[in-house]
Amino acid sequence: MTSNSISLWDESAEECEVSQPFPSGQTVDVVVVGGGFTGLSTALHCAEKGLSVQLLEARQIGYGGSGRNCGLVNAALWLPPAQVRERLGKTYGPRFIEQFGKGPEYVFSLIEKHRINCEATRNGTIHAAHSPAGLEDLRGRMEEWKRLGEPVELLDRATVSEMTGTSRFHGGLLDHRAGTINPMGYCRGLARAASHAGASISTGVTALKVSKNGTHWTVETDQGDVSAKALILGTNAYTDGLWPDLKRTYTMISYFQLATRPLDQRSLSILPGRQGLWDTAPIMFNFRRDSSDRLLVGSMGRFMGTLDKGLSQRWASQRIRKLFPELGPVEFEAAWHGQIAMTPDHLPRILELDTNVYTAIGYNGRGITTGTLFGRALAELLTGMPSTEFPLPISSLSRVATAPLYSSFYQAAFTANQMVRSIL
Repeated sequence: MTSNSISLWDESAEECEVSQPFPSGQTVDVVVVGGGFTGLSTALHCAEKGLSVQLLEARQIGYGGSGRNCGLVNAALWLPPAQVRERLGKTYGPRFIEQFGKGPEYVFSLIEKHRINCEATRNGTIHAAHSPAGLEDLRGRMEEWKRLGEPVELLDRATVSEMTGTSRFHGGLLDHRAGTINPMGYCRGLARAASHAGASISTGVTALKVSKNGTHWTVETDQGDVSAKALILGTNAYTDGLWPDLKRTYTMISYFQLATRPLDQRSLSILPGRQGLWDTAPIMFNFRRDSSDRLLVGSMGRFMGTLDKGLSQRWASQRIRKLFPELGPVEFEAAWHGQIAMTPDHLPRILELDTNVYTAIGYNGRGITTGTLFGRALAELLTGMPSTEFPLPISSLSRVATAPLYSSFYQAAFTANQMVRSIL
């Protein structure tokens, strides 16, 4: 991993980067700010509906959380269906559950339609029980999903051990709807598809200011201006000060990953079906194996230290040693962390910031499906779909006053967890 790479995926993705020169002074139907899952999905679906689109990305495609994602294409949310229904009500709750339950199916359909080369594997994901209480929680989730007719399966300890290569978990929930991808490959593939559909994708262009001029919005950038009838902010956890107070609508937490060097034959017993796994622990842990047989492990918090030494390297070495003692010592090839936007109720938001100005935000760690589906929904909104048909109600900006405090608290807790786990 080079010093300029943002993650392992930045180097291993086989899709090429996409960018066109920024044509200053133009007027389009839609300006999209942000080149991650949300912005690219919005650009693709808007262009397919015949709208002229200019997407602006300050760095590179997938620079934010999208290119730093661990690559699990999961259905729905962290919340079980009953809590989603309770929080969204009788109208939006069932609709949200249905649409987001089908989220992975839609992501994989886009991958197939546009022939996106992103190491797509659709063998499910495993939500592993870190304790007996965690297994009971998974049992309740399984019963709810089964009542809805969804293909989920509760696994006992022996089956999870066989499917993962470790006996450390008490059981698990296998979601057959889900799968894994190279998230940067998916991002770049969406950019290619959007460009082919007619959208203009410009990277290295920083949006500096937004102003309203009659029925249009003008976005001032470091390379000139662009005007549009509608403005979509697809920045999520990487939101800056472009729109006042938007970055105060969520609590920002970090999530880090480390990837070993390719393990070849040593890794064949680890997740032989190449499912992704995350656990039920309060401070979540995940692991998966990529197409080159690297083992990736991650958890909440920042990466601290270097690949050879430091807190995160010790944490990762100890976790792998506990899970897979037969591997022996491993060397790490890459490490990185990204940002996640968490909302107080763990539900995402679509906000109407002003007339024809929208943002989708607060994905709570489910960026691949949420960003893709919300991009499609925003395109449908801009082309006439009533907001009452959305998967959740459109809301207005509301600040989370405690966000900075909670961000600091969580970071301290995640660091402490790394310290404890690095020695136990």
